[in-house]
Amino acid sequence: MNNPHVVTWFEIPAADLPRAVRFYEAVFAVTLNQEPCPSGMKMAVFPADGEAVKGCLIQHESYKPSADGSIVYLNGGDDLSAPLARAEQAGATIVVPKTLITPEIGYFAQFIDSEGNRVGLYSMH
Repeated sequence: MNNPHVVTWFEIPAADLPRAVRFYEAVFAVTLNQEPCPSGMKMAVFPADGEAVKGCLIQHESYKPSADGSIVYLNGGDDLSAPLARAEQAGATIVVPKTLITPEIGYFAQFIDSEGNRVGLYSMH
């Protein structure tokens, strides 16, 4: 493996891309970049600098939002309490509150997003 990151790209399914974009822009206080895709897919890419792992929201008939599959953990910044609170304000259901893993590893939380996906947050504080 030449890439130092285990994850190189992620896609979060959306049944309604504009709704999902509004949700994630509210949670992370960012602007997602909507890009054209082949074969009828709709995509909105999360902003990321340099070598950061990148990913998107994606809408297509072959992508089904689910709370039962793989869980993507997004960067909660300095303290995941802030984006977790914004997620709840934007309509998310918190399924795992901010939880200490260990003091050396940090914290995680999980919520169900506007599309029905289980998504995680991670931060050191």
